[in-house]
Amino acid sequence: MVVQSMTNTPTADIPATVAQIRTLQAVGCELVRVTVPDMDSARAIAAIKGEVTVPIVADIHYDPKLALEALEAGADKLRLNPGNMRDPKAIEEIARRAADRGVPIRVGVNAGSLDERFLRKGEVTPESMVEAALWEVSLLEKAGFRDVVISLKAADVDLTVEANRLLVREGDWPLHLGITEPGPDLEGIVKSAVGIGILAHEGIGDTIRVSLPGEPVREVEVAWEILKSLGIRKRGPSFVVCPTCGRTGVDIPGIAAEVRRRLSHLTVPLKIAIMGCPVNGLKEVKRADYGILGGKGFGTIYAHGEVKKPKVPEDRLVEELIALISIQS
Repeated sequence: MVVQSMTNTPTADIPATVAQIRTLQAVGCELVRVTVPDMDSARAIAAIKGEVTVPIVADIHYDPKLALEALEAGADKLRLNPGNMRDPKAIEEIARRAADRGVPIRVGVNAGSLDERFLRKGEVTPESMVEAALWEVSLLEKAGFRDVVISLKAADVDLTVEANRLLVREGDWPLHLGITEPGPDLEGIVKSAVGIGILAHEGIGDTIRVSLPGEPVREVEVAWEILKSLGIRKRGPSFVVCPTCGRTGVDIPGIAAEVRRRLSHLTVPLKIAIMGCPVNGLKEVKRADYGILGGKGFGTIYAHGEVKKPKVPEDRLVEELIALISIQS
């Protein structure tokens, strides 16, 4: 499953957009979408592609000419919204041009921009979202275009999940997953993890984007954690951390946060256990690649199931663990 994000810089600001794409790629983003609200933005794609190596998706709304210009500029993929791209002739023309260039098209249905033709008594339903997607797909396929990806997104988790489940029964198109406008910070992360997690666990989905306001790097970090937690993809450290109780004798939250920060550059999969006492800790550190088993003011450092550094003072635990990982990695 491919991890995607979207820039929030003005696309026509080529230096800013290139810088953000490079930052996203460095944390594991594999597909980047850029907004194309005008011709300058569409034409900027050519220059942007000359500076980055990750594939670029052109996000198109309202104006079919922007899609044609983005194709000319070398976009690797188009996203069309059937809520505001409704001219059958224009869609068929885009399909022909995309086919000539071997460029896939994502039909991206959002509950917030669903065309009124597909509403049920003024309400968005899973059925209406699927109907909107299939309407635009039929126009693309009528033009002989088959390289289609579909996304059905809403701010509501249940609506998104049920719409995608219905769509899977209609055909085997690749699907892009996400919860759109899920909310800020914790709320957005939780709703995204639940919605994407349910579908991914059911074997649904080919690409994902975690949509969060602000710095898009956070989207990529959360996406990877979702995939890692499901065992779908592996990248960088995964942590087993004691929730702490009255038995805990070292600063487990602080140690875990510092170790995570110090290892954030790693892409090699590692399992790291940071535990506060032997109740569950002894077996967890032995199962992990590396681990700390806390005592009262000290900890024992493990590597691959064996004790490597016994009774390390608390204020040295992070440094000693990082040093051991650096030597052995």
